[in-house]
Amino acid sequence: MSHGAEPPRRERPARDPGLQPERTRLAWRRTALALTVIMVLTVRLALTGPPAGGPLGALVAGAAVLGWGAALAVCWRRATGVRPSPGYGRSLPLVALATAGFALLGTLLAARGLG
Repeated sequence: MSHGAEPPRRERPARDPGLQPERTRLAWRRTALALTVIMVLTVRLALTGPPAGGPLGALVAGAAVLGWGAALAVCWRRATGVRPSPGYGRSLPLVALATAGFALLGTLLAARGLG
């Protein structure tokens, strides 16, 4: 038993994303640029810091380049607006892992240079 007429249903307006997609792409481009600068500085510190070079420095530089390449692949797809494949969201933690790895590497390399 109803106690009156149902309220009129409103039609949902079409979603207007405005500038949000463009801001998102620009944010991913800034992330890629920041990761590139950090990678270059990490490689430079690993190869020229005290003691200069050596197998450990080459290993750190190689790990930095590999982490940068993997994170850049994620950032680039997001920055260019390429439609991601199914399961693509699982690669976002890779960017977080690469960022944390660069922070740890930078801290270790700076501590090694100061010591």
